[in-house]
Amino acid sequence: MAVLNTLTFAKYSIPNNAGPVTKRRNKLLAKIDEQILLATDATYTPTKRVRTTGDDGNTRVIEKPKRVKRWWSVQTDGKVLLTVRYGARAIEFQKDKDAIEVENVDALPAMLQTVRHAVAEGELDELLAKYAEYGRSVRKRTK
Repeated sequence: MAVLNTLTFAKYSIPNNAGPVTKRRNKLLAKIDEQILLATDATYTPTKRVRTTGDDGNTRVIEKPKRVKRWWSVQTDGKVLLTVRYGARAIEFQKDKDAIEVENVDALPAMLQTVRHAVAEGELDELLAKYAEYGRSVRKRTK
């Protein structure tokens, strides 16, 4: 007990600093990081963990590749249109403008880093709040 007497004890509490704005921002940052990896590494294949049951009846967890859509498309003139998606919807930055024009595919990772920096600074928080509320309305049941 001589060692325990030298320690200082405190009550453990879970930090609750992740509000809804921070959660939305972190979710988008993780997706942007995934798109940066897709743009920079041609061999990158994201994976997810899946539980499967074998022939012997035992369940096990395996890594399975997951489908990730690219947020950009190359146009016929060589320019690249980059959309930033929250869930399944592209974020509309200005009225009827939901894509960022990039000169070519080589400049795409730098543009994604710029967008990531803007999200980390909180510049898209108002837009994210609007897109996070989509589809969350509570409907009253009619009798």
